[in-house]
Amino acid sequence: MRRYETIIITDPDLSAEQREPILQRIQDVISQENGYLAFTDEWGARKLAYEIKKKARGYYIRFDFCGTVLAVDEMERFFRIDDRVLKYMTVLLDKTADIEKIKEEIASTQKTVEAHKEKGQTAETQIPQETTETTESKAPEAQLTSAKDQTPEEAVQADNAQSLEPETGESEAATSEAKEEIK
Repeated sequence: MRRYETIIITDPDLSAEQREPILQRIQDVISQENGYLAFTDEWGARKLAYEIKKKARGYYIRFDFCGTVLAVDEMERFFRIDDRVLKYMTVLLDKTADIEKIKEEIASTQKTVEAHKEKGQTAETQIPQETTETTESKAPEAQLTSAKDQTPEEAVQADNAQSLEPETGESEAATSEAKEEIK
């Protein structure tokens, strides 16, 4: 069994009830071919790079599934026939997919998301107190000791803040000379 990813762009004027038969048809095709629909990810309405069928926006939906070539062929045949689907694209992710392993990955991801919901935070909103302080207010020794306790994102923020501080000495003189040469 192979693992695929299909992205479709549907008419943005369709309501959720009108999009439901498309989603149901995809699920039916995958199950008829003894496949497994890992998940459906609705990205929502977005601006298109160019107009498709006189539409400037489209509603994006991504399907991650395991199945056979027959399932992909039937899905793409359906997309060509149905006027509600503006564009579609299917990509082969893995030639030998293990459905049990994929189910475990999805279950562990759901547990992580639920744990963050219980805490009332998402991974993006967790900000340690150290990152709210500016690096200029810390002593250089404190910056060195806290660097090993930082996440990679915090380390990048600290490096960016340090690079904004003006340098002193010979390098400052070299910078002013370079500016004069450019003029």
